[in-house]
Amino acid sequence: MKKPIIAVTMGDPAGVGPELCLRILTDSNVFAECIPLVFGDVSILRNVSQICALPFDWPVLSLDDLNTAGMDSPAVVDCRSLTNAKIKPGMVQEACGHASFAYIQAAVAAVISGCASAIATAPINKESLRTANIPYPGHTEMLAALTGADSVCMMMVSPQIRVSLVTIHLPCRNVASLLNPDRILRVILLTADAMHRLGYAKPRILVCGLNPHAGEHGLFGNEETDIILPAIEMARAKGIVVEGPVPPDTAFVEHKRRNVDAYVAMYHDQGLIPFKMLAFEDGVNVTLGLPIVRTSVDHGTAFDIAWQGKASAGSLRQSILLAAKLSQSS
Repeated sequence: MKKPIIAVTMGDPAGVGPELCLRILTDSNVFAECIPLVFGDVSILRNVSQICALPFDWPVLSLDDLNTAGMDSPAVVDCRSLTNAKIKPGMVQEACGHASFAYIQAAVAAVISGCASAIATAPINKESLRTANIPYPGHTEMLAALTGADSVCMMMVSPQIRVSLVTIHLPCRNVASLLNPDRILRVILLTADAMHRLGYAKPRILVCGLNPHAGEHGLFGNEETDIILPAIEMARAKGIVVEGPVPPDTAFVEHKRRNVDAYVAMYHDQGLIPFKMLAFEDGVNVTLGLPIVRTSVDHGTAFDIAWQGKASAGSLRQSILLAAKLSQSS
């Protein structure tokens, strides 16, 4: 069977993304399953390759080459987003915000046109995006807009634990006002579908409550009875195995995890704190609800070690391998 082509975006040029991409291009485990196609700036990749003593001897394509190139080996698509820009590693820069957005735009277009099978993204920096006036707080919102998706959610995947989020990048004070049964149900359904594609015939899903003790029968809030439980009941009516709402402080303990295949958390840190405690090195971020397959690393730009040859490509490797698997099961 022909290997899927995975569009790998370089992320923020001032972060660890360039180094991670260089390491991926020589990763035999990745090439055994797919063909990585890095979208970035060749000038940055060559510079980082020299600084970090990493090889760079891969074919370089232009955006115009994509429709005619016969891809059978790793390559780099030169997006030329940093012309005349002097990039300093480890710093928030307007040019880097523009560049990281340009890589994502080009990669999305490549998948939509059929030149690639899926996207795996290296980390971007939200401050750089804001400095460049890019109107999105993160990848998830950006990809939803670029693909015209109506409803998406973030799911974190690892061998140890899988967690989907009902709300993502917003202040905690806004979470409760944005919860409703339809939104929670949508995340449960997206999670169940993703688990089926990962090989779970009848996934067991646990839904967290919002408040301490899951509201304690209304003593600490009514969101569990008024909003979360109706969503769970609608999911059960569709044949999905769902437990909840469960108090968040006990939902992730070891004996509970043994009987749960995936979690649905109400907000960012509720789900990501336990996830990163258990799976920081090999976690993968998957955007559910898009018309394309997109995965990402579960870490940031790591400005403190950018361009120093210290970055681990483990999370990006797992992201690419999962993107390849999902692209073949979608």
